[in-house]
Amino acid sequence: MEELQKDLEEVKELLKKASRKRVHDMLLAEKNKIEKEIKSQPLPKLKADTSEEERTPSTGYTVKINNYAWDQSEKFVKIYVTLTGVQHLPAENVQVQFTERSFHLLVKNLHSKNYTMTFNNLLKPISVEGSSRKIKTDMVLILCRKKHDEKWECLTQVEKETKEKEKASYDTSDPSEGLMNLLKKMYAEGDDEMKRSINKAWVESREKQVKEDLPIDI
Repeated sequence: MEELQKDLEEVKELLKKASRKRVHDMLLAEKNKIEKEIKSQPLPKLKADTSEEERTPSTGYTVKINNYAWDQSEKFVKIYVTLTGVQHLPAENVQVQFTERSFHLLVKNLHSKNYTMTFNNLLKPISVEGSSRKIKTDMVLILCRKKHDEKWECLTQVEKETKEKEKASYDTSDPSEGLMNLLKKMYAEGDDEMKRSINKAWVESREKQVKEDLPIDI
């Protein structure tokens, strides 16, 4: 979901710069396609990543959770962590510690393992008192209460800086250059139909440019 939102924002930016009708129409079609994907996207059922495990004396393993899904409302940032059978644990075994810019999840003794997840440097401050967690079937829902009712672009400051660096690689003083960079990215990642459309637009653009550059016979 987060990657689709990033793609949508980037295509919208390119739409503002596109001056050629065919290129504009292709970008518009891509924008509509991404928006449709976002609407049809189900809430992902993700399993905890068990690639990083450390032996502990008490419960066997501590598993660092790297997979999650997130969403937001006007007042909350919501993080969904899928853990099969978590609803059967005593409530005190599922703990979340909040600070103004971080939270730490600890799930104790689930199938003889501990599960942890930590987020530091959250994008914006949260209310410690207003934040909480809910235990659902096979899932822990972490509710971070926004200190200010505003939209978050991402979860952490690091993610925002990474996103800005990626965007900067396409932003140039020459709008046509930025558009060309985006078209190259769309071509590299697109399917056969997208590649054919981009090739056709490029050929037609070159042919028109050649005609405009021809000298006028007197």
